Amino acid sequence: MDCQYIVGGLATLVALVLLKILILGKNMKSTPNQTQTDNTVKSYRDSKSMSADDNTGSTDVIIVGAGVAGSALAYALGKDGWRVQVIEKDLSEPDRIAGEFLLPAGYLKLIELGLEDCVDGIDAFKTFGLTLHQNGKRLKLPIPLADFHADHAPAHGFHNGRFVVKMREKAASLPNVNVQQGTVISLMEEKGTIKGVTYKTKSGQELIASAPLTIVCDGCFSSLRRFLCDPKIEIPSSFVGLILRNCDLPQGHDHVHLIFADTPIIVYRISSTELRCLVDVLGQKVPSISNGEMATYLKTVIAPQIPQELYNAFVSAIDEGNMKAMFCRRMPTSPYPTPGAFLIGDAFNMRNPMTGGGMTVALSDVVILRDLLRPLRDLTDSAALCKQLEPFHALRKPMASTLNMVADALHMIFSSSSDPVIKKEMREACMAYLGIGGALSSRFTALICGLDHRPLSLLVQFSAILVYGIGCLLLPFPSPKRLWVAARLLLGASGVIFPIMKTEGVRNMF
Repeated sequence: MDCQYIVGGLATLVALVLLKILILGKNMKSTPNQTQTDNTVKSYRDSKSMSADDNTGSTDVIIVGAGVAGSALAYALGKDGWRVQVIEKDLSEPDRIAGEFLLPAGYLKLIELGLEDCVDGIDAFKTFGLTLHQNGKRLKLPIPLADFHADHAPAHGFHNGRFVVKMREKAASLPNVNVQQGTVISLMEEKGTIKGVTYKTKSGQELIASAPLTIVCDGCFSSLRRFLCDPKIEIPSSFVGLILRNCDLPQGHDHVHLIFADTPIIVYRISSTELRCLVDVLGQKVPSISNGEMATYLKTVIAPQIPQELYNAFVSAIDEGNMKAMFCRRMPTSPYPTPGAFLIGDAFNMRNPMTGGGMTVALSDVVILRDLLRPLRDLTDSAALCKQLEPFHALRKPMASTLNMVADALHMIFSSSSDPVIKKEMREACMAYLGIGGALSSRFTALICGLDHRPLSLLVQFSAILVYGIGCLLLPFPSPKRLWVAARLLLGASGVIFPIMKTEGVRNMF
């Protein structure tokens, strides 16, 4: 027991030293001042109209897709006076198991965009912490909102469709934002510059929409991304989603629960009466829902590992048969510089949905893009527009890369690792290290929630947990077997984090 405290103290000291270096060296690039161009924006708004007789055209920006990213961007640009046309394939309320959890950092971005009221009136549920479950042990980690001056920004769980509908309504309420249903067929290119899109209306009529800037954010199933980037999509697993009713979360109704079973299981509230349960199933091929294979798998393999308080509701949800499955996609950014066109959201960059960071990254990208466009009075000069938007990919790196790496590293170690020893030892090291409490556990939670979005903080936390795990293996006496396990743990963990860092771009991150 004394050795455990010694190792904990050493790991804590390492982490604190690295954090001190990090704090002293903190001098990261920030997004452009959000108020520096208010007068320009107002002047621009006063000089523009939505008239089709305007010689410069009736639209400044075309947005393809009206999900979270597209709707938020339409509202942000519309508020700044740009004339925006949004084309969405289906304007009915979405019914999906993705996009149901907004991190505190994402809610802060909603506030920055003036969209925080979109979580009102949809029975959204506020979440204030994370509870980890491992072999019958439970560890509660509160979200350190006060440490980041974000007391008014808890996480929110909700039905994705209700949230998206509110976002669309908010965007469409602006007189210079036109939201319409249609299917974009292709991008229109002229001399290497995108000039707009061709699309089909709901009635099947084929039309052309022209604008100096086209922003594609049509989600993970994007049909246009291949023209604007080099997509390399990985699908390590799938999430199977169920809705649990008439039950309460064990020891913390206002927490997200991460259950380390044979495969990770995530449970969180999406309304005052409903819990979302997501079960990670490795591989691209999952048991069939239609023929009952999935129900059998969930009842025989997963149900016995569910906390007792949730067991009956879990089995009832399986019997109801209302299960949905989605691929867990991972796609690093690899854009082509394309004059007149831009790519954001899941069409541009995806990470494992295990930590729910997708909407937060998208909203952060929207804020950055809005601020970059604010100094401009005219978008028709494609060369000037490209130069103005050039810093976007560097400015998004801290938030996007940190959330990407957290999600992908956690999933690769705790779920998809092919070495059961690494999975077991890292889970135990993580539980024991975070059980120390204090600033170290709060920093870990802050990273998952996007409140601390410094890649170096992630590297510090990852290293400290790894040091702690290896130290517990080697003390008090390192047997040959323990030395071998420690070596496998070090090599396996390094083989996860460093390739992810390389993919994200080390230079831009740091």
